[in-house]
Amino acid sequence: MITLSPRVIAACALAAALTACGPSAGPAARPPAPAPSPAAPSAPPTLAAGPAGLTPVFEHGPRDAGKTVALTFDADMTADQGPRAAAGERFDHPRLIGTLRTLKVPATVFMTGRWAEEYPDQARAIGRDPLFEVANHSYSHYAFTGDCYGLPTVPEERMRADVERAYQALRTVGVPAPMPYFRFPGGCYDRRALKALTAAGVTAVQWDVVGGDAFATDPDAVARQVLDGVRPGSVVVLHCTRSAAPTTEEAVRKVVPELRRQGYRFVKVSELIGAANGRG
Repeated sequence: MITLSPRVIAACALAAALTACGPSAGPAARPPAPAPSPAAPSAPPTLAAGPAGLTPVFEHGPRDAGKTVALTFDADMTADQGPRAAAGERFDHPRLIGTLRTLKVPATVFMTGRWAEEYPDQARAIGRDPLFEVANHSYSHYAFTGDCYGLPTVPEERMRADVERAYQALRTVGVPAPMPYFRFPGGCYDRRALKALTAAGVTAVQWDVVGGDAFATDPDAVARQVLDGVRPGSVVVLHCTRSAAPTTEEAVRKVVPELRRQGYRFVKVSELIGAANGRG
């Protein structure tokens, strides 16, 4: 048995009392500051409405803001092409997406809702990959004007609903944040279509460089057409459908290193729109 001296016992009692009282011996303790809240993600840049409040149209970024270029890919599929897909026709192009990843090329993919429903795993993977951004290419790839490359047309009263149906399809398959950008099927639009989509709150995205890959058989010709057309701020339109654009992947492998050699930096459409708004 260990016997403590009265002095030790008193010292222990005093220490215990000071420990228990703690903050009362000095200034009042303040509660710890709350952890800062994470910053809310900023909304994607869009253009202001056009004249008379019409849907704004974007064709290219600033020509004097550095050598940037946006590659865009249309993932086309119409509402009635399901039987063709079931019979083996490929409207997707995973090898192209893989090449973009290998080359570390950011890109904007304009998807139809029908394409996303046919290839939900691919749509979800593209949409969740920070290298890419997914935008709206309508639900059914029907034209928004008459006489547009032979495409069926969407009635004016159904145009907004078609766009909203596409957004719903993208979200349903797991694309977390489809961009507020819309590309008209075939690039065909008129004042009536721009007015019909005003309430949808989208920026219509066109292009200034046509890749010419639709139904092309010569990747060198596609690459030359892109390289001849690109200027600072350009938006290049290509396709992400094997059956309709089988040479695109090979053309991209020629275009990317050459544009990088020329000093170009690849960006998404959102960066070009941000630069056009003075945000880039």
